[in-house]
Amino acid sequence: MAEGNSHLLVTNVRNRLREIVGASTNWKDHQQAMAERASLSEHLAGSQSELPAKTMKDSEIEVHLPLGTQPSLREKYLNYHNTVRFGRILEDLDSLAVLICYSHTWNKELDRSPLSIVTALVDKIDMRKNIIYPDCDIKFTGHVTWVGKSSIEAKMHMTQFHDGAYSPVLDATFVMVARDPENKRAAFVNPLKLQGPEEEKIFQQGEINKKRRVDLSTASLLKVAPTAEERTIVHSLFLNTLDTKTVSFRSRILPPNSMWMEDAKMKGLEICHPQVRRECFHTHWLIKESCIYSLCLLCYIYHSGSRPILVAVDDILFQKPVEIGSLLLLSSQVCYTEGEHIQVRVHTEVLDPLTRQHSTTNVFHFTFLVEKAVPAVVPQSYGESMLYLDGKRRRDLAMNKASCQCIAMQYHTLSHDQKKTLVTPPQFGFFSRN
Repeated sequence: MAEGNSHLLVTNVRNRLREIVGASTNWKDHQQAMAERASLSEHLAGSQSELPAKTMKDSEIEVHLPLGTQPSLREKYLNYHNTVRFGRILEDLDSLAVLICYSHTWNKELDRSPLSIVTALVDKIDMRKNIIYPDCDIKFTGHVTWVGKSSIEAKMHMTQFHDGAYSPVLDATFVMVARDPENKRAAFVNPLKLQGPEEEKIFQQGEINKKRRVDLSTASLLKVAPTAEERTIVHSLFLNTLDTKTVSFRSRILPPNSMWMEDAKMKGLEICHPQVRRECFHTHWLIKESCIYSLCLLCYIYHSGSRPILVAVDDILFQKPVEIGSLLLLSSQVCYTEGEHIQVRVHTEVLDPLTRQHSTTNVFHFTFLVEKAVPAVVPQSYGESMLYLDGKRRRDLAMNKASCQCIAMQYHTLSHDQKKTLVTPPQFGFFSRN
């Protein structure tokens, strides 16, 4: 692996990853490649103290996506409305985060890395701008910002060249974890050497991010009961659905300008073929963010009937790898609406057709701005009420960010023609509302 990583094209990132881990390009060779990977375990450190400290500069990377100067590449990023597919951007960010972490942990004495670095969490993606121009060059920059014993936080910035200068489009924070070559146990990563007060401030923000994640996990509705205020919200929603003509808790009616939450969902199915396996795992399938985002958009458009304006991507959990040959079930749900905002949750799980067992692999959360009033979603069951409250929490967190407030203000100042460039409809596949 060459030092510096200063200037790469997006098309070279995955090739670089294959070189680092020694991935096979042919599926028929995967067993031999896995055996070769397993032999690298002897190069793993027994403790973090055995590894040399690395600086933030060691992992700095700049990657270019020349949409403006390479029309052939542009075609791969456009949908049929001639706008940029954000799902492809998510995939590029994921690959870049992996490469940043491999740059931090690279051992010059070895030809291949003994580590298997996987995405544990997309902590947050904050949109800084409404428009991604389809014919202007894009630049990604990023580096490691925080390190634990086996986990690494990587922060990336995306800018786009327009009107003679690069301007911010989004900021993304990913949390990666290092595993052994066979992805069976955690592996130690190089500690981070801080140089100067600015880097100390960046590292401290990483500590704050970690504490926030722990606090949010502790307060999760999957673990603790809703707050008193949230219980009042749920009860109020329930009372609003009671039929006043009957004295019964079972007689439920839909309030005006609303939709049952059960009806605000879309489902999809993907068969995990080897052609889209991860570069660093020969037997694990790549969760294609473009597919996830497409289903999310389809659900959004069906519910709102308007063009989507993404303002935040939050707390994407990667709970389990997906094996080649698995059936991947996707479910996209509008779980909360308020004012001009819609919160969409995408849940993915693998189905073993032999045992009929389901296992959650990923959960995605998206916050959108809408251009017109949309029906409110109304939960019927207790489980749906918890989804509603979770969506409200995430929407409130997103809108407390200055970047999201800026997106809303930018959108309302756009002309009608400019708003057309925001349309990013999904590439329709095997999707169903049932």
